[in-house]
Amino acid sequence: MTATPLLEVRDLRTQFDTRLGPVVAVEDISLTLQRGEILGLVGESGSGKSVTGFSLMGLIDAPGRVAGGQILFDGSDLAGLPEKGWRALRGKRIAMIFQDPMMTLNPVLRIDTQMIETVRAHEKISRSEARARAREALVQVGIPAPDERLESYPHQFSGGMRQRVAIAIALLHKPDLIIADEPTTALDVTIQAQILAQVQRLCRDTGTALIWITHDLAVVSGLADRVAVMYSGRIVEEGPTAQVISHPAHPYTRGLIDSVPHGKAHQSRLQQISGMAPSLLEPPPGCRFAPRCRHARPACDREPALLPHGADRRLRCLAPLDQDQPQEVRA
Repeated sequence: MTATPLLEVRDLRTQFDTRLGPVVAVEDISLTLQRGEILGLVGESGSGKSVTGFSLMGLIDAPGRVAGGQILFDGSDLAGLPEKGWRALRGKRIAMIFQDPMMTLNPVLRIDTQMIETVRAHEKISRSEARARAREALVQVGIPAPDERLESYPHQFSGGMRQRVAIAIALLHKPDLIIADEPTTALDVTIQAQILAQVQRLCRDTGTALIWITHDLAVVSGLADRVAVMYSGRIVEEGPTAQVISHPAHPYTRGLIDSVPHGKAHQSRLQQISGMAPSLLEPPPGCRFAPRCRHARPACDREPALLPHGADRRLRCLAPLDQDQPQEVRA
């Protein structure tokens, strides 16, 4: 018997209404997430990853809006939830880690004040208990001298330290779902490894589900159970991480993998995906990746749907790579 998903997104559409017409940043997004599962959301800048995350948190501001679809969280549809309902969920059951930590931190308040208020906004506990939990969260993300740091202001931290504080705030309530928007971009590799290990333990021990938004395939390959690849506002390939990384079926996924520097590429030219992502105001007809795809065929003039591909994968492509010759996979 299949467990009921913690999160089920059906045909999500998010658009921004402009004077030139609607810009559909996210279209036809459908995905499921089980408790304790980690999903990597991967794609180039402008592919719609962050807008997807903001849509799932109810953080799309005018002129943007969620124009269609359902966001089923623990059985309840959040798509039309009023702001009061979102405030009860955010931070407690659903948390977001932003790429810029100053979207989380108030520059004029001490760290302990901000963390204590975050805890007490959802739980009726004493300030001393809330402070102890805040201290524990700072220790979890590798911040030294946590008692001293609790009494500091955000400007007294480096960029990487501020990001760790933002991550610690997201962990305070051990939420059911965390949406992380490239949270380790500003961190050195040692601290990044500590954070990744911590969130993996959190998901394993508490059943917290995680959506990790990134352009870094190396991080996803070692972190996520499944990966969804986005292009031009749509998911083009989705499946178990090991399968997608080792044997990509969509030419765009293949291009992302090939563009990653690796040990064998010393003194050789890095590969790249030719061309540019299309305008979301006037996307090309048919497959949106076709103008950049060297595997494009006349059939790609038709609009591809996201369909099952094998036992547990989905693919939006009319010319998948596994119908051509086998692709070389680099270590």
